[in-house]
Amino acid sequence: MYNFPANTKYFFWSIFLISSLTSCSNTRKVAYFADLKDSTLIASQESLEPVIQKKDILSISVSSLSTEATVIFNTPNIPVTPNAATNNMPQTAGYLVSQDGNIKFPVLGDIPAAGLTQKQLENNIAQMLVDKKLLFDPIVTARFLNFRVTVLGEVNHPGVVNVPSEQISILEAIGQAGDLTIYGLRDNVILIRQEGPDKLVKRLDLTSSQLLKSPYFFLKSNDVLYIEPGKAKIAVTDQTRQILPIIFSGMSVIVIILTSLLK
Repeated sequence: MYNFPANTKYFFWSIFLISSLTSCSNTRKVAYFADLKDSTLIASQESLEPVIQKKDILSISVSSLSTEATVIFNTPNIPVTPNAATNNMPQTAGYLVSQDGNIKFPVLGDIPAAGLTQKQLENNIAQMLVDKKLLFDPIVTARFLNFRVTVLGEVNHPGVVNVPSEQISILEAIGQAGDLTIYGLRDNVILIRQEGPDKLVKRLDLTSSQLLKSPYFFLKSNDVLYIEPGKAKIAVTDQTRQILPIIFSGMSVIVIILTSLLK
C-alpha cells in the first residue's frame, strides 16, 4: 500500500475539517408557537370583515323578481374581451373604487364605498334602488376581485397570493408561499399594511402563541409579509464566498499531486 507524504495527509485532513465546519447545522429553534401547551384554548380575535379601500375592484351583482330590469345593473360585471389584434391583457371586470372613495353605479351614479364593509355597501345600494323605485325587493351581492397579499423574503415560493375567499390568516399566506426556509426569522416577521394615507409596519412573532389572538392574525387585502434572513443565512453566504475559492484551489492542488504521483 502506497504511503502518502506527510504534507499530503495534512492537506486531506484540512479539507475534511473545512467540510465538517461548513456542514454544521444551525441549532436555532424554528418551531412555530413553541410556548403552546397541550390542550390549550386560546380566545382568538374574531375574523374582521374586510373594509373597502380606494383602488379596490368590486364585483356587484343585483337580482330581483324582474330579470329584465336588473340587466343594466349587472353590465359592468360582464368580462371584457380583449382586442385580438393587440396583445393587451384582459381587463378586470367590476367597479373600481376611485380616489374619492366612490364607485360609478349604473343609473344611481356615484356611490360612496371606501370605508364600508361589503354588507354595508350592499344594504346602501339595495335601499337606493328601492327609494328610487327602480327595483322591488332587490338582492345585492358585493365581492372583492383584487383581494391578495404578498409574501417576500425567506420563503420557498415568494410572490403574490390571490384570496378568492376574501379571508386569509398569516399562517395560510405563509403556507401558500411554501413555508419559511430554515434561515427565516420566525420571531421577527414584518407586516406592512396600508392604513389610509399611511403605512403601518408591525413585527410579529410566529414562535409565540399570542399571535393566535392578535388582531394581525388575519390579513387584509394588499398586506405585505416580509421574512428577514437570520444571521445564520448571512454567515453561510459569507462563509461560502470565502471557502469556495479555497476549495477550488485545494482541488487544483490535489489534481497536481495525483498527477505527479501517477507519473
